[in-house]
Amino acid sequence: MKVARILVAAGAASLLAGSAMAAEISKQLDVAVAPDKAWAAVGEFCGIGDWHPAVATCELSSQGKDKIRTLSLKGGGTIVEKLVKWEPRKHSYTYAIISSPLPVSDYVSTISVSPHGDSGSRLVWKGKFSPVGDEAKAKEVIAGIYTDGLAGIAKKAAP
Repeated sequence: MKVARILVAAGAASLLAGSAMAAEISKQLDVAVAPDKAWAAVGEFCGIGDWHPAVATCELSSQGKDKIRTLSLKGGGTIVEKLVKWEPRKHSYTYAIISSPLPVSDYVSTISVSPHGDSGSRLVWKGKFSPVGDEAKAKEVIAGIYTDGLAGIAKKAAP
């Protein structure tokens, strides 16, 4: 009986430690353009090179059936990401980071556009990851990337 309680406690501690490792960030921005126009501003998977202010270039390649984008950052650094799910009818795509200098691991993120109000759109960028090092710093970095990116999409979509 005592061994069973120890195993249950160890299992519970393991589950709690695992869930504590995951962090989530979600940012949204409402824009006064139709969803189709906002989605067109997001562009294809490598469209991020046209609207994110931190991205100097985006190169699209493939590994087997997977689409891969390599982002060269202004100021140095490279991020390699894999397209996980492309849903143009739902105005959404999901991707995962393969390698980066960011303080995260196990990173998966989704960018989406949905109708909002009478004729506007809501841009949402959300992600889940395991922080590497200081969790608060990792969240701050990812939140900044999302905020700047959403502003870039809004600027590109503006009439």
